[in-house]
Amino acid sequence: MPKTVCASCSKKGVELRKVTRSFGQGASLLVIERIPLWSCPHCGESYFTARTLHEIERIKALRKVVAIDRAVAVAEFPAPPA
Repeated sequence: MPKTVCASCSKKGVELRKVTRSFGQGASLLVIERIPLWSCPHCGESYFTARTLHEIERIKALRKVVAIDRAVAVAEFPAPPA
């Protein structure tokens, strides 16, 4: 199997990872799990393919149909001392 080349540094060895991203906040928060992300161990660049970005937008648009309601713990980062 040929190794994938990084779109940024052109070195071989880009790895496909699965990540979780959140969109929105409060009542409109949407969490999408297992999003494929290409990551280069050489230059540190990470990127989604155009197809993945289109699928993310489709999921966001159809969230009421495709999303599963789950309880999610949310913490707020504390404000720095004044």
